[in-house]
Amino acid sequence: MTRIKGGPKTRRKHKKIIKAMKGQWGTRHRLHKRAQEALLHSFRYAYEHRRERKGDMRRLWITRINAAARINGLPYSKFMNGLKNADVQIDRKILADVAVKDPEAFAKIAETAKTGLEV
Repeated sequence: MTRIKGGPKTRRKHKKIIKAMKGQWGTRHRLHKRAQEALLHSFRYAYEHRRERKGDMRRLWITRINAAARINGLPYSKFMNGLKNADVQIDRKILADVAVKDPEAFAKIAETAKTGLEV
């Protein structure tokens, strides 16, 4: 049997990687080996940062809730404690959204938190 070399298949694989690295600087979008290294790094960074983004969003929500709670006379920790005592189960994402889009409704929630602190 004759030997079959993998030229076309290898070229397709290389072109796929080079195409994925379009927009990169220097050899990262020209040379297969450098492009492969850069692609692996970029996949790893993307994976890590998808997880980091969740913490970033939570910090943003807490900052927004704290600002709105202080406008209504409570620091964040007492606000959240008051909600817990009042048995109000609204997550931080929704609270932050209400704080930004509907301050009157957030003021009512803050009153509920204040009554939860008194109990």
